[in-house]
Amino acid sequence: MGYLLDGTWNTGWYEPDAQGAFQRPATKYRNQPSAVAAGRFHLYVAWACPWAHRTLITRSLRGLTDAVSVTVVGSLMGDDGWPFRTEDPDPILGAQHLRDVYLRANPKYTGRVTVPVLWDRETATIVNNESREVMRILDVKLAPLAKNPYVDTLAPPALLGEIDRVLDDIYHPINNGVYRAGFATSQAAYSAAVSDVFAALARWDAILGTQPFTCGDVMTEADVALFTTLLRFDLVYYAHFKCNLKRLRDHANLWRFTRQMYQHPGIRPTCQLDEIKAHYYWSQTAINPTRVIPIGPPLEAELLAPL
Repeated sequence: MGYLLDGTWNTGWYEPDAQGAFQRPATKYRNQPSAVAAGRFHLYVAWACPWAHRTLITRSLRGLTDAVSVTVVGSLMGDDGWPFRTEDPDPILGAQHLRDVYLRANPKYTGRVTVPVLWDRETATIVNNESREVMRILDVKLAPLAKNPYVDTLAPPALLGEIDRVLDDIYHPINNGVYRAGFATSQAAYSAAVSDVFAALARWDAILGTQPFTCGDVMTEADVALFTTLLRFDLVYYAHFKCNLKRLRDHANLWRFTRQMYQHPGIRPTCQLDEIKAHYYWSQTAINPTRVIPIGPPLEAELLAPL
C-alpha cells in the first residue's frame, strides 16, 4: 500500500484521525466522457476490490463487454501498490503498476492509487475513478454502445432519486462501515463502526423481507453497490475486519438477496472468491502481518444453493 505525493511514490498505510477512526480520502477524478464511441474507454479493475467490482458488474449487465475493454490488476498488493499481472498486461501504456497510469494522466499526481479507473484512449487521461459515478457513466452515458444487455438500465429515470438516496444510505454504515471497523486503531472507533454496520444490516434485512431489491421490484445500481460488500462479508469482513457479531448468513433476507445476485448469469463470472480472500489477507499487513490466508469459509456451495 502506498500513495503518490507530487508524482513521487511513497509507502504507507492510511492515517487514522485523532480518535483512531479510518478516514477514506476523496477520489480525484470526477469527470464525464466528452464523447461516446466503442473502444474509446478502458476500465482498470481488481477482482478483489468491492468498489471496482461494482463497475465490472455494471459493464456486464449493461452489455458493454465489447465496447469497453478491461484490465484486471493483480490481487496481491504490496508496497508498490496494485501490480499488473503477466497474464493480463496493461494494453495501453505497458505499465508495471497502476500508479504509472495515474502518473501518465498527471505526472504531479498526489493521492491514493485506487481502482476502478475509467481511462479515455482518445484524450490519454483518466476520466473518472469514483466507482459510483463510473457505474452511472457505464449505465447511462455509454448506453448507446450496449449489446445484448441483461438489463435495460440500472438507473431507471423514475427511480433515480430513490437510487441515490439508497446509495447514500448504505455507504457510511455498510460499504465504508466495514473498513471503518477493520482499519480502526482505537477501541472506541472500532466499536462505533461495528455498531453502525450491524444496525444497518438489521434494517436492510427487514426491508428486503418485504421487497426483492433495495429500491423495490427492479435491480438497480444500489443493489450492485450493496451486493459487492455483502459478498465479501462472511469471506473476509467477519474475521479479518472483526465484524463478527453475526454472519451475513444469519440475516435471512440479506443472504437470500446475496445468493440471488450471485446466481445471476451476468454477475457470477465477475465474482472471484479466492482472489477476494487472498487480497485482503495478503495485502493488508497492518491487520494481518503474517500474510497467512485462511482456508475457509467454503461459501461457493451455499451461494449456489437453490433460492
